[in-house]
Amino acid sequence: MATLVRRSGVRRIVLLTLGWEELPKSVSVHGAPDDIRLREPVPGVLLQTDGGWVLLDTGFNTALIRDPHLRRRYYPSVEYQPILPGLGEPIEESLADIGIDVDDIRVVAVSHLHTDHAGGLKLFAGKVPVHAQRREVEYGLANHPEPERHAIFRVDFDDPSIDWQLADGEADIAPGITAVPTYGHTPGHQSFVVELDESVGGGGYVFAFDAADLTENIEHELAIGGFIDVDPADTVEPIRRLKRLADEKGYPLIPGHDPHVWPEMTQHFHERFAR
Repeated sequence: MATLVRRSGVRRIVLLTLGWEELPKSVSVHGAPDDIRLREPVPGVLLQTDGGWVLLDTGFNTALIRDPHLRRRYYPSVEYQPILPGLGEPIEESLADIGIDVDDIRVVAVSHLHTDHAGGLKLFAGKVPVHAQRREVEYGLANHPEPERHAIFRVDFDDPSIDWQLADGEADIAPGITAVPTYGHTPGHQSFVVELDESVGGGGYVFAFDAADLTENIEHELAIGGFIDVDPADTVEPIRRLKRLADEKGYPLIPGHDPHVWPEMTQHFHERFAR
């Protein structure tokens, strides 16, 4: 008789706040009044697996913010303001707070290549595999100015030493971590399903990242404000797909930039895994 062997899952989840963004709500919810402004967290998700720590998303490229000339070059609009949490590298500082070194990261995956998600890749170039959707990287490295107009800065990821692991659709990142395509916000945006190991109680979570910035994008199925080469209404379909996936699995669906949900879930995971 064959023995069913269950694949191991994620043993710990740590949410990182790698900075903040002050911006109009219309960036997150299509059609929202421009005079409503939010201070949204910049997300990172740290996952402990049997093979080591996996990091989902990497925050800002700090050099582009701290150097006044580069800041004027890459962030000329007063409508959008990036904010760093400290004086050093946000990833290194966040990891140090929980006793982990950046060299303990064994795998990185990026939801997409926007400046607030791919800017920390410089810390991992030539060191670990970096997972992304093929169409996202091809768009970002295309020889035309359009990506930068959409806040995809080639300087963040145009490094020949990056060990790209490119997927064409759904892909396994590590045991218990699956990337699911949610194209629209960018040409190759991906969200993630995280399955917890039975040793820590099982279950799991779906991380939308920028397929749904806010809770209202999910609950009211509102189009997101940022999109590339699609109509705003087309961004609702990935939200519905994530909702169906989360419902089928019985997992919470976590929005990517919600200023209330992100700190609440940060505390939730701290308390759950502290035990």
